[in-house]
Amino acid sequence: MRTRTIDAIAIALGLAFSTAGMAQNMSKTDYDAAKDRIENDYEAAKEACDALSGNKKDICRADAKGKEKVDKAELEAAYKPTRENRHDARVARAEADYEVAKERCDDMSGNAKDVCMKEAKAAETAAKADAKAQMESGEARGEAGEQSSEARKDAAEDKRDAEYKVAREKCDALAGDAKDACQERAKAQYGK
Repeated sequence: MRTRTIDAIAIALGLAFSTAGMAQNMSKTDYDAAKDRIENDYEAAKEACDALSGNKKDICRADAKGKEKVDKAELEAAYKPTRENRHDARVARAEADYEVAKERCDDMSGNAKDVCMKEAKAAETAAKADAKAQMESGEARGEAGEQSSEARKDAAEDKRDAEYKVAREKCDALAGDAKDACQERAKAQYGK
Protein backbone atom coordinates (compact mmCIF):
# COMPACT_ATOMS: atom_id res chain seq x y z
CA MET A 1 0.00 0.00 0.00
CA ARG A 2 2.79 2.41 0.95
CA THR A 3 4.72 1.56 -2.23
CA ARG A 4 1.59 2.19 -4.32
CA THR A 5 1.19 5.62 -2.69
CA ILE A 6 4.81 6.52 -3.36
CA ASP A 7 4.45 5.37 -6.97
CA ALA A 8 1.28 7.42 -7.36
CA ILE A 9 3.00 10.52 -5.99
CA ALA A 10 5.97 10.03 -8.31
CA ILE A 11 3.66 9.64 -11.31
CA ALA A 12 1.62 12.69 -10.31
CA LEU A 13 4.76 14.80 -9.98
CA GLY A 14 6.03 13.55 -13.32
CA LEU A 15 2.74 14.40 -14.99
CA ALA A 16 2.63 17.80 -13.32
CA PHE A 17 6.03 18.74 -14.65
CA SER A 18 5.52 17.15 -18.05
CA THR A 19 2.18 18.90 -18.65
CA ALA A 20 3.74 22.27 -17.88
CA GLY A 21 6.12 21.80 -20.78
CA MET A 22 3.42 20.39 -23.04
CA ALA A 23 1.14 23.36 -22.46
CA GLN A 24 3.51 25.66 -24.31
CA ASN A 25 4.00 23.48 -27.38
CA MET A 26 0.96 21.25 -27.76
CA SER A 27 -0.53 21.32 -31.22
CA LYS A 28 -3.98 20.08 -32.12
CA THR A 29 -2.35 16.99 -33.68
CA ASP A 30 -0.46 16.24 -30.45
CA TYR A 31 -3.65 16.78 -28.47
CA ASP A 32 -5.64 14.39 -30.67
CA ALA A 33 -2.86 11.78 -30.52
CA ALA A 34 -2.72 12.02 -26.73
CA LYS A 35 -6.51 11.72 -26.54
CA ASP A 36 -6.42 8.57 -28.70
CA ARG A 37 -3.64 7.12 -26.53
CA ILE A 38 -5.72 7.74 -23.39
CA GLU A 39 -8.71 5.95 -24.93
CA ASN A 40 -6.54 3.04 -26.07
CA ASP A 41 -4.94 2.78 -22.61
CA TYR A 42 -8.41 2.70 -21.06
CA GLU A 43 -9.59 -0.07 -23.37
CA ALA A 44 -6.45 -2.11 -22.63
CA ALA A 45 -6.89 -1.59 -18.88
CA LYS A 46 -10.54 -2.63 -19.12
CA GLU A 47 -9.58 -5.81 -20.93
CA ALA A 48 -6.96 -6.57 -18.28
CA CYS A 49 -9.67 -6.21 -15.63
CA ASP A 50 -11.75 -8.91 -17.31
CA ALA A 51 -9.21 -11.49 -16.14
CA LEU A 52 -10.13 -10.68 -12.53
CA SER A 53 -13.32 -11.55 -10.69
CA GLY A 54 -15.47 -10.24 -7.88
CA ASN A 55 -14.59 -7.04 -6.10
CA LYS A 56 -11.03 -7.06 -7.48
CA LYS A 57 -12.54 -6.69 -10.93
CA ASP A 58 -14.73 -3.81 -9.71
CA ILE A 59 -11.72 -2.08 -8.15
CA CYS A 60 -9.72 -2.58 -11.35
CA ARG A 61 -12.49 -1.13 -13.51
CA ALA A 62 -13.00 1.85 -11.19
CA ASP A 63 -9.25 2.47 -11.27
CA ALA A 64 -9.15 2.25 -15.09
CA LYS A 65 -12.15 4.56 -15.51
CA GLY A 66 -10.74 7.02 -12.98
CA LYS A 67 -7.36 7.06 -14.69
CA GLU A 68 -9.06 7.76 -18.01
CA LYS A 69 -11.03 10.69 -16.57
CA VAL A 70 -7.98 12.12 -14.82
CA ASP A 71 -5.79 11.74 -17.90
CA LYS A 72 -8.40 13.46 -20.08
CA ALA A 73 -8.80 16.31 -17.59
CA GLU A 74 -5.03 16.74 -17.30
CA LEU A 75 -4.70 16.66 -21.09
CA GLU A 76 -7.33 19.37 -21.36
CA ALA A 77 -5.49 21.42 -18.73
CA ALA A 78 -2.26 20.97 -20.70
CA TYR A 79 -3.86 21.88 -24.02
CA LYS A 80 -5.81 24.85 -22.65
CA PRO A 81 -4.07 25.84 -19.40
CA THR A 82 -6.81 27.79 -17.66
CA ARG A 83 -7.57 27.98 -13.97
CA GLU A 84 -10.88 26.18 -14.55
CA ASN A 85 -9.24 23.32 -16.46
CA ARG A 86 -6.62 22.86 -13.74
CA HIS A 87 -9.45 22.87 -11.18
CA ASP A 88 -11.37 20.29 -13.21
CA ALA A 89 -8.28 18.07 -13.31
CA ARG A 90 -7.93 18.24 -9.52
CA VAL A 91 -11.63 17.45 -9.06
CA ALA A 92 -11.37 14.54 -11.51
CA ARG A 93 -8.48 13.13 -9.45
CA ALA A 94 -10.51 13.48 -6.21
CA GLU A 95 -13.55 11.79 -7.73
CA ALA A 96 -11.49 8.97 -9.25
CA ASP A 97 -9.74 8.31 -5.93
CA TYR A 98 -13.13 8.28 -4.18
CA GLU A 99 -14.63 5.77 -6.61
CA VAL A 100 -11.68 3.40 -6.15
CA ALA A 101 -11.81 3.83 -2.36
CA LYS A 102 -15.55 3.01 -2.36
CA GLU A 103 -14.87 -0.21 -4.24
CA ARG A 104 -12.12 -1.12 -1.76
CA CYS A 105 -14.56 -0.54 1.10
CA ASP A 106 -16.98 -3.05 -0.44
CA ASP A 107 -14.72 -5.87 0.80
CA MET A 108 -15.46 -4.84 4.39
CA SER A 109 -18.59 -5.15 6.46
CA GLY A 110 -20.29 -3.55 9.43
CA ASN A 111 -18.74 -0.57 11.17
CA ALA A 112 -15.38 -1.08 9.44
CA LYS A 113 -17.11 -0.56 6.09
CA ASP A 114 -18.97 2.50 7.40
CA VAL A 115 -15.72 4.03 8.68
CA CYS A 116 -13.96 3.22 5.41
CA MET A 117 -16.72 4.92 3.41
CA LYS A 118 -16.67 8.00 5.66
CA GLU A 119 -12.87 8.21 5.35
CA ALA A 120 -13.12 7.93 1.57
CA LYS A 121 -15.77 10.67 1.47
CA ALA A 122 -13.68 12.84 3.81
CA ALA A 123 -10.65 12.47 1.55
CA GLU A 124 -12.74 13.41 -1.49
CA THR A 125 -14.23 16.40 0.31
CA ALA A 126 -10.78 17.56 1.40
CA ALA A 127 -9.35 17.22 -2.11
CA LYS A 128 -12.29 19.07 -3.68
CA ALA A 129 -12.06 21.79 -1.02
CA ASP A 130 -8.35 22.18 -1.75
CA ALA A 131 -9.05 22.39 -5.49
CA LYS A 132 -11.74 25.01 -4.91
CA ALA A 133 -9.49 26.99 -2.58
CA GLN A 134 -6.64 26.94 -5.10
CA MET A 135 -8.91 28.12 -7.89
CA GLU A 136 -10.49 30.85 -5.79
CA SER A 137 -7.21 31.97 -4.28
CA GLY A 138 -5.79 32.22 -7.81
CA GLU A 139 -8.72 34.40 -8.82
CA ALA A 140 -8.43 36.39 -5.62
CA ARG A 141 -4.78 37.26 -6.25
CA GLY A 142 -6.00 39.54 -8.97
CA GLU A 143 -8.72 41.04 -6.80
CA ALA A 144 -7.90 40.93 -3.09
CA GLY A 145 -6.32 38.72 -0.46
CA GLU A 146 -9.62 38.71 1.43
CA GLN A 147 -11.30 36.27 -0.96
CA SER A 148 -8.28 34.00 -0.82
CA SER A 149 -8.48 33.92 2.94
CA GLU A 150 -12.20 33.21 2.79
CA ALA A 151 -11.65 30.35 0.32
CA ARG A 152 -9.02 28.77 2.58
CA LYS A 153 -11.33 29.19 5.58
CA ASP A 154 -14.20 27.48 3.73
CA ALA A 155 -11.90 24.65 2.65
CA ALA A 156 -10.68 24.15 6.22
CA GLU A 157 -14.27 24.08 7.47
CA ASP A 158 -15.29 21.50 4.85
CA LYS A 159 -12.33 19.31 5.82
CA ARG A 160 -13.10 19.65 9.54
CA ASP A 161 -16.74 18.65 8.96
CA ALA A 162 -15.68 15.59 6.97
CA GLU A 163 -13.14 14.57 9.63
CA TYR A 164 -15.80 14.99 12.33
CA LYS A 165 -18.12 12.62 10.46
CA VAL A 166 -15.33 10.03 10.32
CA ALA A 167 -14.66 10.40 14.05
CA ARG A 168 -18.39 10.03 14.84
CA GLU A 169 -18.57 6.90 12.71
CA LYS A 170 -15.61 5.41 14.54
CA CYS A 171 -17.42 6.03 17.83
CA ASP A 172 -20.34 3.92 16.62
CA ALA A 173 -18.17 0.82 17.10
CA LEU A 174 -18.24 1.49 20.85
CA ALA A 175 -21.11 1.20 23.32
CA GLY A 176 -22.37 2.89 26.46
CA ASP A 177 -20.12 5.31 28.34
CA ALA A 178 -17.17 4.65 26.03
CA LYS A 179 -19.28 5.69 23.03
CA ASP A 180 -20.52 8.82 24.82
CA ALA A 181 -16.98 9.77 25.82
CA CYS A 182 -15.75 9.16 22.28
CA GLN A 183 -18.48 11.37 20.83
CA GLU A 184 -17.73 14.13 23.34
CA ARG A 185 -14.01 14.00 22.44
CA ALA A 186 -14.92 14.22 18.76
CA LYS A 187 -17.20 17.20 19.38
CA ALA A 188 -14.51 18.96 21.40
CA GLN A 189 -11.77 18.18 18.89
CA TYR A 190 -13.72 19.42 15.87
CA GLY A 191 -15.55 22.29 17.60
CA LYS A 192 -19.07 20.92 17.26
